[in-house]
Parts: sequence; C-alpha cells; structure tokens
Amino acid sequence: MSGTTSTALRIRRGITLPLLLLVVWEFSSRTGLVDPRFLPPLESVIATARRELFGNDLIFDLLSSLARNLCGFLLGAAVGIAFATVLALSPLAGRLVMPTFNGFKQISLLAWIPLISVWFGFGEQAKIVFVALACFIPVVLNTYDGMRDAPADLIEVGRALQFNARQRFWRIYLPSAMPAIATGIHLGLIYSWLATVGAEYFLAVGPGIGGLVIAGRERFDMAMVMVGVIILGLVGFSLNRLAATVENHLLRWRPPRAA
Repeated sequence: MSGTTSTALRIRRGITLPLLLLVVWEFSSRTGLVDPRFLPPLESVIATARRELFGNDLIFDLLSSLARNLCGFLLGAAVGIAFATVLALSPLAGRLVMPTFNGFKQISLLAWIPLISVWFGFGEQAKIVFVALACFIPVVLNTYDGMRDAPADLIEVGRALQFNARQRFWRIYLPSAMPAIATGIHLGLIYSWLATVGAEYFLAVGPGIGGLVIAGRERFDMAMVMVGVIILGLVGFSLNRLAATVENHLLRWRPPRAA
C-alpha cells in the first residue's frame, strides 16, 4: 500500500510543473501578454496536431525519426562497446588511443556536421552516422571505465584458474562492467535522440519530426513548431523512461543503494 502511495505522490509531483506551465502558456496567449503569433493558444496547437495527424504525414515523420534514431543508436552502441573493450583490455592500445580520444570528445558534436556531410553526403547515411557518433562517445567512456574497474581479486582468481582471454572477458570483465555499460547505453540513447533532431535540422530536409519543425518555421506557423517540439519532448521522455526501466531490470541483481 505504501508503494502505491509513493508512486502516486511521485506522479503528482512530476505533473505539477508541466500543468503550471500549460496554465501560464494559455493565460499568456489568451490575454495578449505574449503575441499569439509567437506563442499560439493551446487550442490552435491541438487543432494543428489533429490536422497533421489525420491530414498529413505526422505518423510517417515520427516513424522515420525513430527508425533513424534506432539505426544510429545500434551502430554507435555496438561499435562503442567493441572499441572500448579493445582499449580497456589492451594496455598499449589504451595508452596510445585514449589521450587522443579524450581530446576529440571535447569537440562539439555539431562541429562534426561539415565533415560528415563531406564524407557521407547530405542524405540518410550522413544522418545515421551523426546519430551513431552521438551515441558512440558516452558508450565508449562508460564501457572503458567499467572494464578498467574490474575487481583486482577477480582478475587474480582468473589467473589462478588459468582463464584464457575469452574466458576472462566473459566471466570477469563483462559482468563487472555491466552497470557502467548500461549507464553508457542509457546516455547513448538519450544523446542519439537529441542528435536525430539535430541531424534532421542541420542536414538535408527529409521525413522526420525535425522536418516538421523546419516546415513550421518557414511558414511562420508557430503552432506546427510547437507540435513538433512537444512530440520531441514526449519521445525523449519516453525513451529515457524505457532505458531506465530496462536498465533496472537487467541489473536487478545489484544490491540496493544505501539511503
């Protein structure tokens, strides 16, 4: 019973601020405190969402963005885990590569767009590479740290049992690094969604929620822009909750954290 009560309390706390923002939004627009051309009333936003949903390609745009995000995320996560594993388990590779990688990670992600557009063009391939790069960096950093932090006593046990390299990886390093890898994948999923929006906005316009926002901007249809922004926020929130739920389920063997 207490668990149900605490869940309801968290939900009420979570929706309080969004509801207040909606009230302020509607009040500001209706009273003329903010020009409705720049902040349309909620009624206009709902009407625009209905028009885009039933009369245009809103579902197709959303599915296109999600597919682009999924492809880039899977590519970035897979390459990132493999790359970080090599660096963590090979002292020479780590010493040679990690200082340079730590320098590259300081470069703003948007700064890579000109190079990506030159190397991969302006189409779908460039967008997926950009999304994969956004996911790649946090996955590498967390996986590398997780592998390097494997308990020394377990490594000594592996040596005593004469584990080969594959056995050490599967029985020692990978289980020890799973919490860090899960955190990296969680962050990678969030960053990949942000990069999906950036790719659709800064690279060639095509199907996607970013294209919807651009279309609204070019028509000065702020209701359409707000529909796109709200969808982006809802999808980002949903992906974050999904990643957190999956992470907690996969790592349910961890002891609970001290309060």
